[in-house]
Amino acid sequence: MFISEMMVKDLVTIHHDAKISEARELMDRNHVRHLPVVDSSGLLVGILTDRDMRDAMPSVLLDKKSCKKTWDRVLGHSISEIMTKDVITIPIYYTIQDALMVIQKKKVGAIPVVDENGVLKGILSTRDLLASFVNVMGIGQPGTLLCILAEEKQGQLKKIVDIITAEKISFGSVLVARYWDATKRGIFPYLLTNNVINVKKKLLEAGFELIDPMRFYMSQIPKKK
Repeated sequence: MFISEMMVKDLVTIHHDAKISEARELMDRNHVRHLPVVDSSGLLVGILTDRDMRDAMPSVLLDKKSCKKTWDRVLGHSISEIMTKDVITIPIYYTIQDALMVIQKKKVGAIPVVDENGVLKGILSTRDLLASFVNVMGIGQPGTLLCILAEEKQGQLKKIVDIITAEKISFGSVLVARYWDATKRGIFPYLLTNNVINVKKKLLEAGFELIDPMRFYMSQIPKKK
């Protein structure tokens, strides 16, 4: 799925000459945590986040009078003084997987989407990505997620699918992930039923190993030295 299908297109933006007070009012009124900053031609020149706003706020250790006096001065400054100018962006032709890799690597909560000329076209947040994966994986419907360890060889996935379909169970999705053991793979079928006793029994009889999905996740976390 391309990000153009699920990015936010009805954008709340702000001009780079705007004051911090304007940005604060925009963010509060529209309930947004990331505010793209554009110039008069629509080119992205920065991004203002709720963290930038918090960093600009006076210390809570100040007394009430000093805090208000300082905050009044802060609100009069331009957002160009506190916005992030070296913005991480992604092109509009990226897929969900591409965007997820960038967000994970760069550790950002949202990424502006631009065209080949740098014109802002949308914004994609971790919340949007999560919603997309819920939709793609079909986990919005009642069901059960299994974690099956299978040998790394051809035909294993087909065997699993055949066992499950023989029980007349529908799939929401199937994911395949690497395991710490290079000779195995973790296969995650999301089954659209809560009655999985028989299918588990058949999988075990076929020689597959079943583990808790959370145990699989925990086994992938690097161990501290």
